[in-house]
Amino acid sequence: MARNKYPEVTVEKILDVAQRLFLEKGYDNTTIQDIVDHLGGLSKGAVYHHFKSKEEIMDAVGDRMFTADNPFEKVRNRSDLNGLQKLQEAIRLNQADDERTDLTIQSIPLTRNPRLLVEMIKSNRRILTPYYEELLEEGNKDGSLHTAYAKELSELLPLLTSLWLLPSVFPSDKEGMKRKFHFLGDMLEKMGVPLMDESIYALVEEFFQKIPEDKDK
Repeated sequence: MARNKYPEVTVEKILDVAQRLFLEKGYDNTTIQDIVDHLGGLSKGAVYHHFKSKEEIMDAVGDRMFTADNPFEKVRNRSDLNGLQKLQEAIRLNQADDERTDLTIQSIPLTRNPRLLVEMIKSNRRILTPYYEELLEEGNKDGSLHTAYAKELSELLPLLTSLWLLPSVFPSDKEGMKRKFHFLGDMLEKMGVPLMDESIYALVEEFFQKIPEDKDK
């Protein structure tokens, strides 16, 4: 069998189709065969050559969506915002992305997969931590933030928001998740990072309302 000279083209095609189907049909209602059926002649074997599972495809789709519309890159060079305001605006932009928010909600049950859980932690550390640290340090320099723990918080924030706030990892109802988020805001403020304002709390409230009840609780 001839080898694919352009594997990156095949990967992008798989991710294009998977993203569309996940958003149209939902992750749970989309099968690997559904993806194959929309790939115009590619076999199931070709899909499994690049991705071991549907969960791995979802993970790659999520990373690609973040990279394509990265809220941190949108704010990092804005001269009209200080470090704190850049962090707040990045959060607002991320939560305002309906497609990425929808995919995040669908991916919540995936955290029960230990391998994907580890990959998510690694991805957050590799991608998000440097952005957080950069803006925390910028805030310290311009006076909008006052924390001695920029490095530690840059590691902790992605971990808390991607794991501790997810009910499939730490079981909680919606009211419990809201309480956790307010706790996070109070904790950050006491550490010199008053990140949460009313607009962010409102966006988070809207996000929690979209999360379906956990049937396995």
